[in-house]
Amino acid sequence: MSPRAPKSATPKGLIRRKRAPTITALPTDPLPDTPKAATARAAVLAPSPRAAPNLTEAPDLTATPLDKISFKDLNPRALIAPNFRVYELTKSDLASRRAIDNDFTSEQHLRATIHLARLVLQPIRDKFGSFTPNSVYRSQALERVLKNKPSSWLSTSQHARGEACDIEIVGMATLALASWARDHLADFDQIICECYDPRQGPNSGWVHISLKAPGQGTNRRQCLSYVPDTSGRLVYVSGLQATA
Repeated sequence: MSPRAPKSATPKGLIRRKRAPTITALPTDPLPDTPKAATARAAVLAPSPRAAPNLTEAPDLTATPLDKISFKDLNPRALIAPNFRVYELTKSDLASRRAIDNDFTSEQHLRATIHLARLVLQPIRDKFGSFTPNSVYRSQALERVLKNKPSSWLSTSQHARGEACDIEIVGMATLALASWARDHLADFDQIICECYDPRQGPNSGWVHISLKAPGQGTNRRQCLSYVPDTSGRLVYVSGLQATA
């Protein structure tokens, strides 16, 4: 018979309790409190930084001669007149909606449009305050869609050469705006009171103003109105007037 193991020396009546295993708690912040650790802690706890916005100021080309401006690497936000930037000269809601490329296709068109902005848009801005042109430069692709023409058609509009703009001033009568431009602009090729119909109110229609690019001949200083005749049909007439 095998000998029994000796009983423990626990006094009679005393219950032995099992010792709980030792657990080493992980510190909530395992990094020591030192400057280097504080930097590391911040890197761990801080959210991932977002890409910083590009705060670089767009170039100011307001005093740059036209022949020194190239569309190669041209910043769309570059100032080309005190209150107008490059992107405003090609902006088109129709082009945006229909995904039509309305960028400049030649430096000649770019420079013609800047010339127009400096000598037509800026003086009007100086007089009447902030406004957004309805339309300035229009590419051939945009012209075709706008006028529902086939792909082989080429527009002869001055908009397609960067030599024209269509504008409205909120709260100002269209005919009054056209008359101001006629009397105060240093030069212009055409001023047309377009689609003006006094029956629709004094702000109906818009003002089309064109200016030939440097070296493209003498400006005609011609004023026209596209207004309703006695039958209500819109027709072109000479001068700035409400009706044919």
